[in-house]
Amino acid sequence: MKFAYKFNNLLGTVYKKGNLLFSQDGNSVISPVGNRISIFDLKNDKVTTLPVESRFNYTALDLSPNGCSLIAINEEGEAHWISLISQTIVHKYRFKRKVRAVKFSPDGKHFAVCKENNVFVFKAPGLLSGDYNAFVMERVFHGAYDETTCLDWSSDSRILAVGSKDMAVKLYPLEKWHNFRIYSLGNHTDSIVGCFFEENTYDITTISRNGQACVWECSIDPDKLVPLDKAPPRKKKKGNDESEEDDIDVSKALELTEAELASAVEEKDDSEVQNDKFFYKRLARHYLADEARKDDREAVLTSAAYHRKSKILVTGFSNGAFFIHELPDVSLIHSLSISEEKISAICLNSTGDWIALGCGGVGQLLVWEWQSEIYRLKQQSHSNNMSCVCYSVDGQLLATGGEDGKVKLWNVYTGFCFVTFSEHSSAVTCVSFSGSRKFVVSASLDGTVRAYDLIRYRNFRTFASPRPVQFASVAVDSSGEFVAAGGQDVFEIFLWSVKTGRLLEILAGHEGPVASLAFSPCVTSTCLVSVSWDKTLRVWDAIEKGSAHETIELVADGLCVAFKPNGLEVAVATLDGQISIFNVKNAVQVSSIEGRNDLGSGRADTDLITAKTTLQAK
Repeated sequence: MKFAYKFNNLLGTVYKKGNLLFSQDGNSVISPVGNRISIFDLKNDKVTTLPVESRFNYTALDLSPNGCSLIAINEEGEAHWISLISQTIVHKYRFKRKVRAVKFSPDGKHFAVCKENNVFVFKAPGLLSGDYNAFVMERVFHGAYDETTCLDWSSDSRILAVGSKDMAVKLYPLEKWHNFRIYSLGNHTDSIVGCFFEENTYDITTISRNGQACVWECSIDPDKLVPLDKAPPRKKKKGNDESEEDDIDVSKALELTEAELASAVEEKDDSEVQNDKFFYKRLARHYLADEARKDDREAVLTSAAYHRKSKILVTGFSNGAFFIHELPDVSLIHSLSISEEKISAICLNSTGDWIALGCGGVGQLLVWEWQSEIYRLKQQSHSNNMSCVCYSVDGQLLATGGEDGKVKLWNVYTGFCFVTFSEHSSAVTCVSFSGSRKFVVSASLDGTVRAYDLIRYRNFRTFASPRPVQFASVAVDSSGEFVAAGGQDVFEIFLWSVKTGRLLEILAGHEGPVASLAFSPCVTSTCLVSVSWDKTLRVWDAIEKGSAHETIELVADGLCVAFKPNGLEVAVATLDGQISIFNVKNAVQVSSIEGRNDLGSGRADTDLITAKTTLQAK
């Protein structure tokens, strides 16, 4: 038999860390999920995960203006150029240091990367730049005194604004201009979180970590920049006996007094300087953190996003609150608190109607439509490790349990979590669906086994033992009438009735934690099998014969057991990497699978030999 499995989707988590992106049409959100990238289609309510992966978690993403290419950089500085058409990695590049931000220019010819206190500008391969070599470096800027944190391009892709931890924003020209060199904007008292150009102008807004927002006005328009090779010659100083007909009209000068003539010459000189010289004037300074610090005095601004066309500014804080302001007056439009964890990333779609918010601490991803004040998407991952997973009988649903005490149900087709049960007060160790898919049961270390209704989405049964037991395994019979759970600290199996919730039987005999349980899939059979760390497989018929059972010795600690669909054989996985198959009726071993050679061993930092040699020695 030949298997051809390929990666399909990633479930269980929706966001880890890094920045969020919207697609060009504004209907999809691109989210970094660990070392993979998921795309949430908000129009069709479906999630797809790209079949590419990195060795480390992705932290910096950006999408090309044509929407065909995606550049993703992981936390170790390895950049991947991903084609969204073929969904493959086209090019790779190693920055060898942590990269904090990456952004394409609006014309699509370049992209800039922030690394340490430097900014690297590369040519983007494609028709726009005319260069198909990947990662061709064009410019490097070294103006910052500390680590660079954010960047933004002007609308004409001529000027690059870069914010850093040195509390200043540097403006770098991509080309050489006669009336513009490197310019620095200060007046902040904390590290820069965001800098945003206005549409079709060089006016800029800078935001720092302590919530200060400075609005700057540029002295010249984009069409007033003069290339260095086309700069006009410098005017020579005129002597006392030289005429000034080029500056002042002689006929009008005769009609003016001496004071009026002097003021006219001075105004003309000031206007020429004003039109030629490139400088910024600070119009206002606003304190955005005052609203967020009403409830939390330690709140700091952690992320920001700006929509140029609608002039909407969205800022997120460390206490889970975000605010929507309208520039340039910075008037508050709306505020909302989504969690108690910090907001790690904010992004707006092309129309400015949807706001994507990511909280890395709890793995939360939200898309909020701020005008109608409704959630377009609301997904949250397990806040801790996922401990168990189970498919429904028809394969359409997936149940997961985590160490955070939550049970989540996922739709396999769409990839979305549609319900979360949080009744458990400790880690969930095992989940199991009923044969009719009407309910799902979960076992937990809090000493309870809970049954959840899949129609009304509520906890309709709670099963408990006479004394506190940490349950490690659970199973439901094919008819859905009985639930069995095995203990981790008490080596017994408890059997309950689903209809009445009463404890029917306590099956004793194991001398170690009960690792796994399984009921026979046959409707006419009530057979139950269990494996334990005491190196035994036990076959029970508790409904008819009570505690009577048959014991089968294993070569190592039992970890998992599963029935064959016909109910005649069981497969047992043991700690030594073997899978043994037994006949249930006569307790004879039918076959075995040696899996030890397929389990590759790792190599520790202190090992002097390779993992392959270590495996051969074992």
